[in-house]
Amino acid sequence: MLSLEQVKQSLERAGQAHVLQFWPELSGLERDAFLQDLSQLDLQRLREHCEGAARAAAAPPGSLDRHIEPVPPESIGSVRRSGSKALTEWEHEGLLQISQNRVGVLLLAGGQGTRLGVQYPKGMYNVGLPSSKTLYQIQAERIHKIQQLADRKYGSKSIVPWYIMTSEFTLAPTEKFFKENHYFGMEPSNIVMFEQRMIPAVTFDGKVILQGKGKLAMAPDGNGGLYQALVDNKVLEDMKKRGVEYLHVYCVDNILVKMADPVFIGFCVSKGADCGAKVVEKACPAEPVGVVCRVRGVSQVVEYSEIQPETAELRGPGGGLVYSAGNICNHFFTRAFLQDVAEKFEGQLKQHVALKKVPFVDSCGNQVKPIKPNGIKMEKFVFDVFPFSRNFVAFEVVREDEFSPLKNAGGAATDTPTTARASLLTQHLRWAAAAGAALCDEHGNTLPAPSASAGDTAPAQWEISPLVSYFGEGLEMLKGRTLQTPLILDEEKATELRAQQHLCEK
Repeated sequence: MLSLEQVKQSLERAGQAHVLQFWPELSGLERDAFLQDLSQLDLQRLREHCEGAARAAAAPPGSLDRHIEPVPPESIGSVRRSGSKALTEWEHEGLLQISQNRVGVLLLAGGQGTRLGVQYPKGMYNVGLPSSKTLYQIQAERIHKIQQLADRKYGSKSIVPWYIMTSEFTLAPTEKFFKENHYFGMEPSNIVMFEQRMIPAVTFDGKVILQGKGKLAMAPDGNGGLYQALVDNKVLEDMKKRGVEYLHVYCVDNILVKMADPVFIGFCVSKGADCGAKVVEKACPAEPVGVVCRVRGVSQVVEYSEIQPETAELRGPGGGLVYSAGNICNHFFTRAFLQDVAEKFEGQLKQHVALKKVPFVDSCGNQVKPIKPNGIKMEKFVFDVFPFSRNFVAFEVVREDEFSPLKNAGGAATDTPTTARASLLTQHLRWAAAAGAALCDEHGNTLPAPSASAGDTAPAQWEISPLVSYFGEGLEMLKGRTLQTPLILDEEKATELRAQQHLCEK
């Protein structure tokens, strides 16, 4: 730990002497804790960080219209546009890699559930499913199932390790939650939690914000902090030791995420890709999602704010949007590529500006909760490594099948617990209907076949456990049955239905 004098000199050189203005008012314990926190800061680069944040916030957003072009067709795969033969081959390749313990999944879970209106990590959220499962439990059970599918096909005993990147805010509650839930049946040694770095929030004139008299306002360095965190926590070494060559990286809040998706992994591996991104077709030109495209011949994600409306609205000969590949933070990386990024490119990652309402203490020491943005948080994004890829591919999936994020509290227009729950239950209704089941409500009235999307109406309470079906497979026991909702098709119920089916066939 640095001495007070060393910290004081470093802060003065960085133009941040105000950080110690309340030092005389702190107790001995508070001083020790504050000095410890300050010693862990990169004080040498603090001035550069603060001045860079202020400059970036003041700069108008640039437009890239003249420099962008779509990802070329030969670098794009698609669930909708590919034949069943190709999809099956990719799936078999992905399952083979899983069976050989060459695939891991990595969860980006460093953010707090502020917009969701909760004080705990998003993965612990229960969206109100009949089973009351949280996002973490759903994801853990999908890992169980994909291991089982690979083992069944290749006679293996596979392990898909689960790497979970947390932050200072989310590590302790996430560890506690997993322990209380017995790691959802997974072997604890196959769940690796690690922290990303924290960086100070700064004012618009480049001053570090004091959250308390002896505490800086700190924030995770964005999901692009992953690459530094992989090095800090020796995660790449762990992957190498386990034989993991391919990593599926995703965000915690997508309730429809396909863990270690064998089709996606198989596509990327068969293409020899070192980096890949799942995309969905944009719902409309103005949808506020980044677009996967090329800029000056290099693959990257361009934020919607960086493209003019007339460019976003461009349509091709078939009537579809030219820039339709919406980014959903669902990526494939080879371990070799991640090693390259860590060793050569991490320092070149772009910094993005996020304007936030940051609680602070004023010059008199009063606690203030701002009603409008007063601070800058600098973030790196996980997709900022795409330009360093030697062979980048995109893979288009169906939104209704694979993308329904949980970002906002109930009452918002989109991405709420209600929309996430409806997306999952409607998907399960489609699976049941495709398997040949008829559904009726609690009064015995037949329910209509579900549409492609959840729509505005609440779907029937029909939930299929991931331990029963990963993506609609293995539901033959439903054929010809009329089932009453609400119903949870868990392993016990599925075994019962299979036994009944077996008796009928006899």
